[in-house]
Amino acid sequence: MTPEIIRQLPKIVHSWVAPNLHAFTGTRQPYVWLLALIIGFGVAVAAILFREGIGFVQLLWLGTRSEHVYSAALTLPWYWIMAGPVIGGLIVGGLLPLLTARRTGAVADVIEARALTGRRLHLRDGLLSSAVTVLSLGFGGSAGREGPVVHLGAVLATALAWRANLPEWCRRTLLAAGVASAISASFNAPIAGVLFAHEVILGHYAMRSFVPIVIASTAGGVASRLWFGDAAAFLIPHHQITSFWEFPAFALLGVTAAVVAILFQLALFLADYLARSLHIRYWLLPVLGGLAVGGIAVFFPQVLGVGYEVTDMALWRKLPLLTMLTLIVVKTIATAITLGTRFGGGIFSPALYLGALTGGSFGIIAASVFPELASSEGLYAILGMGAVAGAVLGAPISTTVIVFELTGGYTLSIALLLCVAVAHGITQAIHGHSWFHWQLETRGLFLQQGPHRALGQNKRVMDFMDPLPDDAEPEGYDPDKSPSLKPTDTLEAALRAFDKGGHNRLPVVDPRDETRIIAWATHIHALRAYNRALVQASEEEHR
Repeated sequence: MTPEIIRQLPKIVHSWVAPNLHAFTGTRQPYVWLLALIIGFGVAVAAILFREGIGFVQLLWLGTRSEHVYSAALTLPWYWIMAGPVIGGLIVGGLLPLLTARRTGAVADVIEARALTGRRLHLRDGLLSSAVTVLSLGFGGSAGREGPVVHLGAVLATALAWRANLPEWCRRTLLAAGVASAISASFNAPIAGVLFAHEVILGHYAMRSFVPIVIASTAGGVASRLWFGDAAAFLIPHHQITSFWEFPAFALLGVTAAVVAILFQLALFLADYLARSLHIRYWLLPVLGGLAVGGIAVFFPQVLGVGYEVTDMALWRKLPLLTMLTLIVVKTIATAITLGTRFGGGIFSPALYLGALTGGSFGIIAASVFPELASSEGLYAILGMGAVAGAVLGAPISTTVIVFELTGGYTLSIALLLCVAVAHGITQAIHGHSWFHWQLETRGLFLQQGPHRALGQNKRVMDFMDPLPDDAEPEGYDPDKSPSLKPTDTLEAALRAFDKGGHNRLPVVDPRDETRIIAWATHIHALRAYNRALVQASEEEHR
């Protein structure tokens, strides 16, 4: 190296580093990292309080705060078991009208808020929704707690991000950071929290979003382990893959899990449809649901609550084949009724429950057919957990990692990946949706059709119209002569109106007086707004 190059070295290094540092600080990433840390710990505390709240309500009813709901229910008379969901239904029915959407929040609401950046998750609704879910699950509702915790984490992250007055990509990143912390704290699974936030919420992997999400997930995992300890959610028995000739059976288990996942989603949809068709007072809906779930629980107390105890029993081969097959059907019905009648709760824990029973049943049958080759049904139960949950959630990667971290079973990685992939692929081929995307499509949001469709629904005419000057004479408009737009019309509707009539310019009328023009919208400005939004989305996904 010559002396001249040595003298120029500081300038060369500066020319390399300065633009990167400028971009790093210019996009406010240090601030976003700090907010992600705050959000991570804050959401973890909220998740801990949420879980302890369920335990407190459960203590009032069953006399225990632990996950052993089934064991506690066995010691109680039938009328007391039935009373829990009914009382919970009465309380939930009284609280539901206070919610803006008259239902509790879920993961689909978080994905919708990410896709439609202008839609906020309101703090009041989020906190009230969490309280309703605590009561629902504490009084025996057959649903999961993870989805509501994800919604709560997103609500808290959104509240902070909006107050910080950050750009859109920062708000979306912090929304995902809140979700990652919620998953990490709820499952004690920080890696899965990071992957779930990218795979399900953001829908892409971006470098500048990765670090804040990891920070938040790590903070959530640390806080959770300080409170609950670092043990996995399920203690699994020793297991191993007996023979590589068993892999066709693993693939067949994936097919079986896909069938269970599809039927589970159909049951959820059917229960929701039937509940909407009932012409009764809204507050009575959870009461009827409580009666139905309580009636089922009198004969099958295994359906009550989150169901981790029964899932654990399936892993340890403590359930006979007929019982597991029966519980697959009964748990599906109980969860569908619970969610359809507007109890709060999620679907992840029920999906794990159904997957463990499906895998356990499959393992017993496989062992009877090929006793010299079959691994233990506990192994099949673990594989079934991942396969059914991955197919229902539409998140094969993060679900695989969640099962790893929940069970500590890293030695079965190849078999688990195969089962999850086959179940996910068949579910997409036949059903075409995850449960979350199905919910979103009932609201008119078609994310599977690509970002262009969501952007066309998110952008409004007010974003690109040219308002009339304040001192301009008001222009009159005859609605019978030509079409018009309103400021709140979507960009998609505006482009359709331009194309349909071949117009280069259309009037924008006052929504309160459709004969008065308040602005003009041009076709070229609409296309420019659309292209700009597509470019911004592409940049966000690749930076």
